Amino acid sequence: MKPAEEYILNQPEPYRSILLHVQAIIEATLPEVQLQFKYAIPFYYLDKKPFIYLNASHKRQYVDVAFFRGYSLTLHQNKLIGEGRSQVKSLQYKSLEEIENDVIIDLLLEQKG
Repeated sequence: MKPAEEYILNQPEPYRSILLHVQAIIEATLPEVQLQFKYAIPFYYLDKKPFIYLNASHKRQYVDVAFFRGYSLTLHQNKLIGEGRSQVKSLQYKSLEEIENDVIIDLLLEQKG
């Protein structure tokens, strides 16, 4: 098993379910992305460039779905959180019920260009 997959499967609930759900959305929407394990978290690469990463923040109690060019995205800016980061903006989920599949899909497709 790949380290990124191990990271996801070894998370306690609700993080594991959230990560698996988001992973399924990403891979169904953009099957050409490559899942890697960088900086101790799952990173998706597209055309050999960092595209999106997933991070289970136990301290803050949410899953961070971070878009590398988040500030250049125009869709759903009201749902993206920057937290002082210069390039990255993310969606943050504390439960599976909070996830809006269409928002993730819209942002993935917009970031892909």
